[in-house]
Amino acid sequence: MKWVGLVLLGSVILYLGVQGFLCANAVGKAYLRLESYNAKTIELSYGEMTYIDHGTGETILVVHGINGGYDQGYNAAVGCFRDKRIIAPSRFGYLASDIPMNPTPKEQARAFIELLDELDIEQVYVFATSAGGTSAIRFALDYPDRIKGLILMSSAPPLMEKPEQYKEYQGPPSAICNNYMMWLFSPLFKMTMGLEPEMIHEMLPMNERKEGMEIDATLSNPDMARNYEQYTIEEIQAKTIIFHAKDDKLASYTDMMNASKRFSNCTFVSFDDGGHKIAGHEEEIMAVLDKFMQN
Repeated sequence: MKWVGLVLLGSVILYLGVQGFLCANAVGKAYLRLESYNAKTIELSYGEMTYIDHGTGETILVVHGINGGYDQGYNAAVGCFRDKRIIAPSRFGYLASDIPMNPTPKEQARAFIELLDELDIEQVYVFATSAGGTSAIRFALDYPDRIKGLILMSSAPPLMEKPEQYKEYQGPPSAICNNYMMWLFSPLFKMTMGLEPEMIHEMLPMNERKEGMEIDATLSNPDMARNYEQYTIEEIQAKTIIFHAKDDKLASYTDMMNASKRFSNCTFVSFDDGGHKIAGHEEEIMAVLDKFMQN
């Protein structure tokens, strides 16, 4: 039994060592991938923000989800829009974007306005995915004259009523929010989140996103429950379109379908499959958005 135990221990150590090597190699490639985006940095009142500004035509401001950054936002947008100017900033704490004293969704929306002012952009369509939905909704509420339309994809849903209690921390455990631990966890992505394990390569480098993920988990994600009275969804006048898949494991389809009724001018587009990324429906979404932006 002693020898069996030693063999098992040696196997575990070998496995962890090999995974460490593979992870380090993947992280190196991830940094090279980030360099290929040619992201820009701009100085705002609270500090620096990194962002991508690409294309011409109608302007799309992208609000990325948790574990994101300018890369995640840009990749999501280019798969949904034809011939548009895409502004994809990193939210607070993601990929070298600085963090203000109070990094709430309200402050994030204000930072987006600063960015647009610096770029001399008056109005935009706001396109938000997943956890980015909270800041996008805040933008629509606080700056109605700056938004042409609100587009929510697999987004965090507004609540139907003020909850008696809610989770103060809404995000992945802090212990796995680093390169190596998330790499080890990635084989379980399909079972736990409905995402392909290969998604880990888009999430790396995790260490450059960790602060942003903690902000999302402690401030952004609980905000619509914590400050329910401040999310007067019925007052949003911007035309709104919501895309959601029934098999989304990360953002509740039922909750968002119900919440869509709170928006005064909203179209809800449902998919039977595709998961959180609504994979396989890119052409359908693009066609719907073309019509949405023409009306």
